[in-house]
Amino acid sequence: MEFINIEFATRLLLALVMGFALGLERELTNKYAGLRTHILVCLGACIFTLLSIYGFPTFAQGDNVIIDQATGVRDTARIAAQIVTGIGFIGAGTVLRNGPMVFGLTTAATLWIAASIGMACGAGMYDVAIVSTIISVAVLTLIRVFERQFLPKSGKAAKRFKISVYCNGEDVKKIYDYIVSKVDDMRDFSSKKLIENPNKSKITTSFELCNKKMINEIYEDLGKLTDADSVSLQELND
Repeated sequence: MEFINIEFATRLLLALVMGFALGLERELTNKYAGLRTHILVCLGACIFTLLSIYGFPTFAQGDNVIIDQATGVRDTARIAAQIVTGIGFIGAGTVLRNGPMVFGLTTAATLWIAASIGMACGAGMYDVAIVSTIISVAVLTLIRVFERQFLPKSGKAAKRFKISVYCNGEDVKKIYDYIVSKVDDMRDFSSKKLIENPNKSKITTSFELCNKKMINEIYEDLGKLTDADSVSLQELND
């Protein structure tokens, strides 16, 4: 009896390599789930698929003797099928909401595809695993280049946002200058002193942007720029 099944080891190593390829792209772009997460998801899916196919054989029984012979009646997809739904728990952990913006959906989808590639490795479908990994990495890298080069020029619809900041009165000018430097279409900028505390002011303004990263950057920078009590960002529906 072999201590290590070479075929199983090959499938596990391939799952590790495929998970590494997907995780490397996420790691280089500084996403929430990187190398280790994708490797473990891909490897875990491979292990569960191997267990589902080979780990629980059925046996025929006759005359009080268990015969080491599979009956052929078993559901090899019983465990593997749970990977499809179970990976949702990990994927949900990478999705974050910051005001009206949602981040991490692509990373969650990458974890989902990593699990499917791991299952392909576990089932011995090497061609599917390799081709799927190549396509997935190409989508993550080349589509990003395509979006940067062509989509902004094709008139991507801008969204309108409203920002409200509660801050010290002396910080109003600083916040105004910052927003003007970041957006070209600022509207309705207003600053009102709070009745309960004249040293505090409430700033409200609206603008249009189509760059999600810029919106998130503005939201974070306003909190760091001053000792603001609160910063809220709201997407306005026309």
